[in-house]
Amino acid sequence: MPSATDRYDPLAAEILRDPYPVLAELREREPVFWHEGMDSWGLTRYADCVRVLRDHETFARDPRRTGGTVPVPSLSVQTLDPPRQSRVRSLFMSALRAQDLGAVEERARLLVLARLGELAGAGPFDVVAEIAVPLSVAVVADLLGVEAPPYGEFAAVSDAIMRSMDGGLNPALVEPGRVARRQLSDLVDSWFAASARPGLLARVRQATVRDSDALTRLYVKNTARVMFQGGYSTLAAAVGNAVHTLLAHPGALHQMRGRTLLATGADELVRFDGPVQGTTRTAVRACRIGTVHITPGQKVVPLFAAANRDPAAFTRADELVLDRTPNRHLGYGWGPHSCIGTSVAQAGLRALIAALNGHPARPAAAGEGVRRRTATMRAFDTLPAVLLP
Repeated sequence: MPSATDRYDPLAAEILRDPYPVLAELREREPVFWHEGMDSWGLTRYADCVRVLRDHETFARDPRRTGGTVPVPSLSVQTLDPPRQSRVRSLFMSALRAQDLGAVEERARLLVLARLGELAGAGPFDVVAEIAVPLSVAVVADLLGVEAPPYGEFAAVSDAIMRSMDGGLNPALVEPGRVARRQLSDLVDSWFAASARPGLLARVRQATVRDSDALTRLYVKNTARVMFQGGYSTLAAAVGNAVHTLLAHPGALHQMRGRTLLATGADELVRFDGPVQGTTRTAVRACRIGTVHITPGQKVVPLFAAANRDPAAFTRADELVLDRTPNRHLGYGWGPHSCIGTSVAQAGLRALIAALNGHPARPAAAGEGVRRRTATMRAFDTLPAVLLP
């Protein structure tokens, strides 16, 4: 039988197209498997993934806890483990809760409606370039209270950063990602230097302006960069995946006209085909996961895509169940290292669905989409569609 490394190549065309059959096979036959390419243990069961994400004492996100280093530009709330991350994360979560997400969602709905109006009757278009990118940039900029950067330019910078997340599989991606992070850091620095409009960033700036701890200020700036880029890339990927799923499931869009089913349905779209495929942790001490002995210093990769289709955690796991509740999926991660902007991403998805339902034309596929060749994020490079009367 081929090894798990041979069966699961996250950059192979067939895996990019549909990873779920292979992940289901691994979950059944070898739920904790060693992957040579990732130099890590891959986890496919929901319970194992959640355990690793919860147990910060045993499994480190911060490389410094196991003798590694973190470049200064990469120091953010996402590189810290509890309890060290609590101060910065609480600052951002408090600022997030103070925002009017309902207003952000409504402005996003109007933006999508306007885009649909421009695209209707104009023939095939690319969902990624025409809908996902402008919607995602606008939503995150609106939340932070900053001027949205040019869509195309920012998409290129974000793409380089996102691809560098697969640097372990392709080291050539690391340097372009470093340069892109520097470009984005310069942009964030300009936001902090200027008088920000009302929004999350203004609130964070106000809370840290009198902070004498230079390291905290550094973490805050870098976290703002991570939130902008991560929020954008996650939402853009989620939008592409969601539209692809809706095009493949006739009738699902119409079912989400009601507010209740809109909320649960948007959540289910992320579980069914989520943007974030997995994350990495490093064992601080010896432990066991299932029947596998993990030694200190070894990496483990909770595979969210596999966990979200685990029948032990989700009934009818391979089906799109729009009224699924509860729905504790891992589409945006889990716990203190989950995406800070999860609620904003969901607002963006609801805005998209509401706009599609509010426009007289209906979306239809206009050809095969092209998946982006990335392992950490599941996204489309292009997704052709057309609006039919």
